[in-house]
Amino acid sequence: MPTPAVLFAALIFGTIGFVAFRYGKKDMLWTPMAIGATLMVYPYFVSQTWLLYGIGCALCVGLFIFRD
Repeated sequence: MPTPAVLFAALIFGTIGFVAFRYGKKDMLWTPMAIGATLMVYPYFVSQTWLLYGIGCALCVGLFIFRD
């Protein structure tokens, strides 16, 4: 059973990913769509808390840097 920190991270990064995906789909931008889909999916495959937060923060920074 996942810890509350893992559940919270999955919820936060999944929500950010959903918003980024919808934004990319609306404006037909592939970069936010890809990063958003990755943010929504990767918590299913990563179970370590520090790695979950590290990857999520890196993808959010990437979303900010590679915006169009």
